[in-house]
Amino acid sequence: MNKDAPCCPPVEDEIDDRAVEGMQADDDLARMSKALGHPARVKIIRILIRRNSCVCGDLVGEIALAQSTVSQHLKVLKEADLIRGTVEGQNVCYCVNARSLRRFRALAGSL
Repeated sequence: MNKDAPCCPPVEDEIDDRAVEGMQADDDLARMSKALGHPARVKIIRILIRRNSCVCGDLVGEIALAQSTVSQHLKVLKEADLIRGTVEGQNVCYCVNARSLRRFRALAGSL
């Protein structure tokens, strides 16, 4: 498996026309902000953005944390829909969810 091969299917580059105000927008912003409320998760997002490709087990090598801790952070980010993961053999490879990241930027910018 080529660790730099795209593993997550591309997201349609549609304009996200969901409102940036209102109850759903507030819920979305709070959920994503909470997920990004830990420096390790921010670092994971930065790594995934920088790589712009499938990232598997080598995340542990870039973050000075145990595999189990990195896995827990990845789970939180995935539950917040900020990253996507695909199973490739025994590995789960991750990439940033570009559409959700754009949504987060729009919501944060609307404050």
